[in-house]
Order: sequence, then structure tokens, then C-alpha cells
Amino acid sequence: MKKHAGTENRPCRSMLYIPGDSPGMIQHSPAFGADSILLDLEDAIAPSEKDAARKMVSTFLDSFDFGSLIVTVRVNPADSEYFENDLKEIVPRTPDAVRLPKCNEISDVRAADCLIAEIENDNGIPVGTVKLHAMLETALGIENAFSIAKASPRVAALTIGGQDLTADMGVQKTLEGWELFYARSRVVMAARASGVSAFDTVWTDINDIEGLAKESKQIAELGFTGKAAIHPGQIETIHEAFRPSPKELARAQRVVREAEIALHSGKGVVSVAGRMVDAPVIARAEHLIALSRLYDYEEDGGGLA
Repeated sequence: MKKHAGTENRPCRSMLYIPGDSPGMIQHSPAFGADSILLDLEDAIAPSEKDAARKMVSTFLDSFDFGSLIVTVRVNPADSEYFENDLKEIVPRTPDAVRLPKCNEISDVRAADCLIAEIENDNGIPVGTVKLHAMLETALGIENAFSIAKASPRVAALTIGGQDLTADMGVQKTLEGWELFYARSRVVMAARASGVSAFDTVWTDINDIEGLAKESKQIAELGFTGKAAIHPGQIETIHEAFRPSPKELARAQRVVREAEIALHSGKGVVSVAGRMVDAPVIARAEHLIALSRLYDYEEDGGGLA
């Protein structure tokens, strides 16, 4: 895979699913405007096409320039006949991450971690290069969210699989999304507590942009890092939900500025507008500033303070 600099610590608001057997979409992926793409070898691919899709994805990873895109590949579940072949074909091409479906327990992550490490070793790749996104799609997976996030340093994100999760819970996905509120809250808390990213599930109605906007805003306010998309037309709406307000940005810049002054002057305490701020507040401020660079504030009249 043609590597690109700066993807590891860059904010990721949107992750566009692209079927692994769709060369046209893969080829045009840098033009869609997403922060990340998810090349799918699982649900989007019929059993008869699994081998062909895997080969196509590996070919693109070998030769295609994805530009600044963060590239993740969703492999088939560990209990499927395709899993090991997926990893053996994909890991040597060093995508940014592998998305692991149906993570229920620590052992699911550790087994995948061991196999990926073995493949990295066999191919002269530093162990830990390819990150893992643990996909939580069952009630058991949600309840084990924190232990799954901490199961391996390779885990870089937790993500919800909303369709399978609601099926496992025996409920219907609704427009309001209350059936996922607990799961979303638990995933965000587990992700924040373990220092990894948290990605929300897809909005399946590509014609309901208003519903997508409402849900995207809700999950951004809950603390999610980003949201998955199934159509390029959803990306702009998702991005808008994560836009920092000019007021938030101005305060973040002040927090970082005061923290730098305190560091250089040897002070152990940072105070902004008469309030003490600690390391998590400073980290949040730094994230907002990094996020703001993905938007054009001058054009919108927001201005950078």
C-alpha cells in the first residue's frame, strides 16, 4: 500500500463503507470527501465472491494511492472460513487498520492480535503496525466493551454494529435510537477510559438526510469520534455534526496557549479564565484544534482566535 503521512493521529469523523468487489468506488474513493474508507470483505460480499473481493482489495492496497485517506479493511468474522485468508492477504499490505466483526470477549481480540503479529513477523513488518477496530455487535460485546478495548495495544477503536446489535437484542432500530442509547454510552465510556476512538454505526436510509443529521449530532454530543457511512452523500452531513463552534474553538486555543505558557514557566497548574484545567481538558482542546483544521472557518466567518 502506498503510505501517506499523518493519518495515525488525524481526527476521523467519517468512515465510508465500500464493497471490496467494487473497483470503481475504490478508485474514486479519494474524491468522496470522507476522512476514512472501510473496504468491506464481510456483509457487502456474497460468499461466492469472497475470494475475488479479497484479491481485489489486496491489489488496490498494493498499488493504489489513497492520498490522505485513512484505510481500514473489514474482514470476515473469526468463526468464518474466510477469516485467516483475509488476514494473510490483507495484513502484509499494511492498511491503517483491520475492522474485526463480532467481538464478544477478550479472547476474540487476542486471537486476532496473535495471528496478525505472526503475519507481521513473517513479512518483516514491525509488530503492532496494523491496528484493530473491535466491532461490538452483540449484547455480550457491549457488556465487555472496556475489557475488549484493553485486550491489546493494537486496539485503536471500538465501533458499534447497530443492525446486528438490535437483532441480538430482539428489538427494531427506530428513528429515535433509544434502543441503542445504553450501548452507545457504554462504548463511548469504554473508549474514553481506555484511550481509543469510538465510532458509531451507519444510518441506513440514504434518502433521510434530516434523520442522519439529527443522529450524527446526538452521537457527536455523546462523545463519539466519528460515524460510519454507506453512501458518499452522507459524508457532508456527518462532518457538519462534528464541527466545533467558533466559541468552542476560541476557548480550546486559549487552553492550549495557557498550557504552553505554564509548561515553559515551570508551573504545574494551568488556569484559564479563573478555572483550573487538567490534562484531559488540554487533550480535548488539542483535539478540537486539530479537528478545526478540517473546516474552513475563515470562509464561514468563524475566524481562528
